Amino acid sequence: MERGGGAAYHGPMNSIAPIDAASGLIFAVATTGIYCRPGCPSRKPRPENIRFFDSPAEARQAGFRACKRCHPDDAAADPRYAVLRRVCDLIDRHIADGAEGPPVLADLARATGLSRHHLQRTFTALIGVSPRAFADARRLQRLKQGLRDGHGVADAGYAAGFGSSSRVYERAAGQLGMTPASYARGGQGATLRYASAPCSLGLLFVAATDRGIAALYLGDREKTLLGDLQKEFPAAIIQADNGRLQSWLAAIVDHLDRAAPVPDLPLDVRATAFQWRVWQALRAIPAGETRTYGALATSIGAPNAHRAVGHACATNPVSLLVPCHRAVRADGGLGGYRWGLTRKQRLLDAEAASRLSRTKPT
Repeated sequence: MERGGGAAYHGPMNSIAPIDAASGLIFAVATTGIYCRPGCPSRKPRPENIRFFDSPAEARQAGFRACKRCHPDDAAADPRYAVLRRVCDLIDRHIADGAEGPPVLADLARATGLSRHHLQRTFTALIGVSPRAFADARRLQRLKQGLRDGHGVADAGYAAGFGSSSRVYERAAGQLGMTPASYARGGQGATLRYASAPCSLGLLFVAATDRGIAALYLGDREKTLLGDLQKEFPAAIIQADNGRLQSWLAAIVDHLDRAAPVPDLPLDVRATAFQWRVWQALRAIPAGETRTYGALATSIGAPNAHRAVGHACATNPVSLLVPCHRAVRADGGLGGYRWGLTRKQRLLDAEAASRLSRTKPT
């Protein structure tokens, strides 16, 4: 049931994005509003308060400010990051070549001029996972993309470096949350659990698999929203939540009602490659700003596809977490919004007010 290209949204350690020369490997702390480099000497935050970003610019756009101890905006603050970027590139190339299994640690060490022990220790300390775990996450990401693009389990598995279909089922099914074939059919047989909570916009309704949030709706009655969920996921098993979603609901309500940063929650959503490109562009819009459908189309390299961009916004199943309310018409009009234009305007007004309060001198 999960969506498309780029980083896989399955939580901090499984959502490792490609690391380029400008990447800052940044994490931010929701309770302090500060972003840091991994390895910052500041007191370690609680895991549930951490958000991860690919660069300092993304952290700033989300409303966080730079740490004064580790200076995350200084790309040369720690020369070890250049080595880690090299290692990540080598791992990505290994997987892209269709090689089965993780890269050999000794080969990575030779390529970087480090001992195996030093490379393993440094990579794990700064990235948060071992080189092998990083490779596994990237391989799974490649498998998912192949399945979403319509390739069969065998073809997608071979392209991701699985030696056979049996290896795909053996090694990937647990991480997908369903069998690879079910995943390719759009989640048939997957289980969705749902819960709701009152908020300033009415009723917040969330449904999730074991891997992440698959639907986030706004409305007035749980029965109506449950009906929408059943129509959207007719092949899934749908059950009331047993309490696991409460912390996610609370984090989203805090964002809506108390101007807390958008929570960094795992997603498990279906999408075409084009839809996901649009949704990624929406997530890049800073809170308090808007983009026209035409500008979004241009930003993803499809300047004539503004109508298709509008459709991708309308079919977004995880409102707020993918902020389609920030897309507007060229004339400044609100355009459409699945949960009503009144809610869309209130969201935009609240984000603009929060942005203004952050920029006022203290």
